[in-house]
Amino acid sequence: MIKKIGIGVVVLFVVIQFFRIDKTNPEVVQGNDFITVTNPPESVAKTLKTTCYDCHSNESKYPWYSNLAPVSWWVKDHINEGRDELNFSEWGTFTDKRKAKKLGEVVEEVEEGEMPLPPYLITHSDAKLTEVQTKELIDFFKYLASK
Repeated sequence: MIKKIGIGVVVLFVVIQFFRIDKTNPEVVQGNDFITVTNPPESVAKTLKTTCYDCHSNESKYPWYSNLAPVSWWVKDHINEGRDELNFSEWGTFTDKRKAKKLGEVVEEVEEGEMPLPPYLITHSDAKLTEVQTKELIDFFKYLASK
């Protein structure tokens, strides 16, 4: 009985590999990108690219494990949710009111240590924010919000 269950699990795992995710990124219009529009200090731009852009832009880099279902489905869902919540590649298309709201949300998420998400940090240790990076990001976002 256990042998049949094991074989069934292996067969199921193989079958689900045929249900691939779409790894195509939408086009990036540089004139709308957050970094292009806001011209942050180089250290802030680098931090954003390392910690935020995989899920919150049209520049997602899919890691090797995104080739394995069902993990790939989970990764794609996180990227879709991240883009829906805030897409830095579309910053230039936001109204001033939406920009202000998003800046406030980002400050709150970073201050509370909710971003980047802990599961993302498991495989992206370089995305873990240091105290200095956290302060730089928060200060920059607050500066933009005050303009």
